[in-house]
Amino acid sequence: MPSMSTQTEATPAGTMSVPTLTAMVVGGMVGAGVFSLPARFGVATGILGSLIAWAVAGAGMLMLAFVFQNLAIRKPDLDSGVFIYAKAGFGDYAGFNSAIGFWASSIAGNTFYWVFIGATLGAFFDSFGDGDTVLAVALATVGVWTFHYLIARGVRDAAVINQIVTVFKIIPILVFIVVMFFYFDAGVFADNWLATGYGDLGSLNEQVRNTMLITTFVFIGIEGASVYSRYAKRREDVGRATVLGFLSVLSVFALVTLSSYSVVPQPELAGTRQPSMVGVFQSQVGDWGEVFISVAVIVSVLGAYLAWTLMAAEVMYIPARQDDFPEFLGRENDAGTPITALVVTSLAVQGLLALTLFVTDALNFMLDLATSLALLPYLLAAAYALKLGLTGEAYEGVAAGVRRKETIVAGIATGYTVFLFDAAGMKFVLLMTVILAPASLLYVKARSEHGRRLFSPAEIGLFALIVAGGVIGAIGLWTGRITL
Repeated sequence: MPSMSTQTEATPAGTMSVPTLTAMVVGGMVGAGVFSLPARFGVATGILGSLIAWAVAGAGMLMLAFVFQNLAIRKPDLDSGVFIYAKAGFGDYAGFNSAIGFWASSIAGNTFYWVFIGATLGAFFDSFGDGDTVLAVALATVGVWTFHYLIARGVRDAAVINQIVTVFKIIPILVFIVVMFFYFDAGVFADNWLATGYGDLGSLNEQVRNTMLITTFVFIGIEGASVYSRYAKRREDVGRATVLGFLSVLSVFALVTLSSYSVVPQPELAGTRQPSMVGVFQSQVGDWGEVFISVAVIVSVLGAYLAWTLMAAEVMYIPARQDDFPEFLGRENDAGTPITALVVTSLAVQGLLALTLFVTDALNFMLDLATSLALLPYLLAAAYALKLGLTGEAYEGVAAGVRRKETIVAGIATGYTVFLFDAAGMKFVLLMTVILAPASLLYVKARSEHGRRLFSPAEIGLFALIVAGGVIGAIGLWTGRITL
């Protein structure tokens, strides 16, 4: 999952090549989600539904990748992260909500990582359960503050760490795919094609919709190269790296899903405990497979957690330095670390970890929450690209055909993100506003610190909508109509 720049003076501008940028995209997207794909798809659909789901998700996310590519070219001066597109296109308050949405998404994603590690250890030690026991939360707490200490001391060059970890997590996944196809069972594959004999999965349309959040979650980080655009040797390298990284990851994710369907019947796949790739691999190769994939999970997740903790801190730090967040969030310590933003980030993860003790299915809840929150900045970025295409801004001297093509791409990407909101459902939309509404106090404080007008007329309407959603969501939680 990465999105704000976490580079420091250690990586000068104009030094990152296409392979390095591509590694940022691949490393950003290949985190914990890929290890949960077999069971998440198994509970939702059969092979045909999964193929359609990957085609839909692949096409939609590819359009979003093209959006980030085009924005990097049309607006090269906007290189402070995804939130800057919302601010440039729709005003300061929209930019603020985009930044908060992305920050909250990274917090939920980081909490998911710790639950995932706990669930992995739960296969060996029952007291860790599914990552939501007191012992699991205690271990995660130690991890949160250990990473906090390391980052506060100056361990923050995410690009180098990301490249190293990417190698260690990609190799086991490729081994999994090759071994699963070696054990290919034609009978199982045929039965899994529609999975009609395994209970009511709903219509094919429902099956595809039920996979949308997991397919989106595993693609979070697609903007990784564009976020690092100011470090690219050439601006056009950003687009190449984004598309190359995306297509590589899409291929890996689809093959993980298909190879799982080729060896395990769909009901067993659906019932495999998370991380489900561990159980699928073990079922074919024996106990050593459980250890092999479990180690890969822990290495992958810890690397991703470090990168995303850095980025979560940056997503507060950079807006604070640009006067969009309160000044206190822009403070650094002697090591050059955005320390206040880091403290807030670590405390937020700690708070969500405590919540996992009371959530029915902590693993899937955090995954879905992280995905839903990430949709807002993606939607606003796509809508900004669409706005540029329709108005012609930034297309002076550009051929009409190019502008038309990029506008169509932005329109499809915008429509796709709207569809994802629908797939997420009203529950997660309301939970998003429950977070955004009180966070607006930070916006009020930042505006008052610099003597700026609080809201424009359009922003008052948006603020009222968010507050209304937050109130409805809070009442739903209080009355139990919204369950966690």
